[in-house]
Amino acid sequence: MSPRELLLGSFRAAVAEADPLVIVPAHLPGPPKGRTLVVGAGKAGASMAAAVEAHWPADAPLEGVVITRHGHGLPTRRIRVVEAGHPVPDEAGESAAAEILERARGLGEDDLLLVLVSGGGSALLSLPVDGVPMADLKALTRSLLASGAPIQDMNTLRKHLSRIQGGRLALATRATVLALVISDVTGDDPTHIASGPCSPDPTTFADCLDILARFGVNPPASVAQHLARGARGEVSESAKPGDPGFARTEVRVIATAHRSLLAAAEFLARQGVRTLLLGDSVTGESRDVAGVHASIAREMRQHGHPWPAPAAIVSGGETTVTIRGDGKGGRCSEFLLSLAIDLAGLPDTWALAADTDGIDGAESNAGALATPDTLARAHALGLDAKGRLARNDGFGFFAPLGDLVTTGPTRTNVNDLRVILVL
Repeated sequence: MSPRELLLGSFRAAVAEADPLVIVPAHLPGPPKGRTLVVGAGKAGASMAAAVEAHWPADAPLEGVVITRHGHGLPTRRIRVVEAGHPVPDEAGESAAAEILERARGLGEDDLLLVLVSGGGSALLSLPVDGVPMADLKALTRSLLASGAPIQDMNTLRKHLSRIQGGRLALATRATVLALVISDVTGDDPTHIASGPCSPDPTTFADCLDILARFGVNPPASVAQHLARGARGEVSESAKPGDPGFARTEVRVIATAHRSLLAAAEFLARQGVRTLLLGDSVTGESRDVAGVHASIAREMRQHGHPWPAPAAIVSGGETTVTIRGDGKGGRCSEFLLSLAIDLAGLPDTWALAADTDGIDGAESNAGALATPDTLARAHALGLDAKGRLARNDGFGFFAPLGDLVTTGPTRTNVNDLRVILVL
């Protein structure tokens, strides 16, 4: 099996481990005495809804609406799928979120609210508080994305600007609530996944103000005013741990990045490649994380430690990119371009970095591949690697080389996979 096939095979194994059509059915409850309303948001929303439909009794009531990213929908019969904006929210998501909240409020004690939660739901399930227009929420989101703020910090702000997140969906209904969650965040804490519509939120308005100051984000006036009022106690906080309203709610994480990393490692092991697993919680600036990975790869290549070739370094988690230039690309292509520069053509060393949802940032690719001759081939095409990195143009660097990894929407999301092969 070629190095390219090894890398792509490990990625496919990681994605398959988190396939909603496979993992959701085992977690479905029996139909309740009353109605079942299915709602949800995330990049896996459509496939999770399809899995529910395929395994729900035909004679039992079932209805609902889930929100997924544009282009990530699937045909469904009983649960309506709405496509909306991501990573910047839009009016389609706002309208669908308002419908979800209203329908949840209409359920009774004999009913079931089945909530399908997956990564991307924070932007898709956007229902801003009164006084904050969608245009201002969009502007804040763009500023946060450019600032390099971690997703947990971004979601702290979202939960305090939302009428449905931060546990508010679960507290809005009298029905029994079961939330099935596919995790795309480090630590797998449901409060951070899709900004926790069914989970208590330990963060505060004061935390929000601290985050804005720490990352130098100047929010729209409506956002600043709402957060200031909240910090003064003039606006109610998000739902907190210990709230008795959560007594009828169960939140169940059914897929994680760690399980997918293990699947990738097991695939490589079957091909005779030992794996150093760095874990699913790798965070930090993409180019800094790349430098650490490059150092480990050099240790393997030059000294056979901790494993001699053939060996692999596998990691997950979510890095960040502070936007400094006008290029195109996401955190995976940024990581890989920086890695290629740091490795500087290290012999027999190959790498892949890709997002398991099939989309790296806002581009059409999941990620990219790097080869021992990446820099040499780039030089032959007149591509300046360091210049492209300075512009945050990982997509523009790897596209002419034919090294983009393009899968289309996978309809799941357990964060990024990074694999470095030392052969």
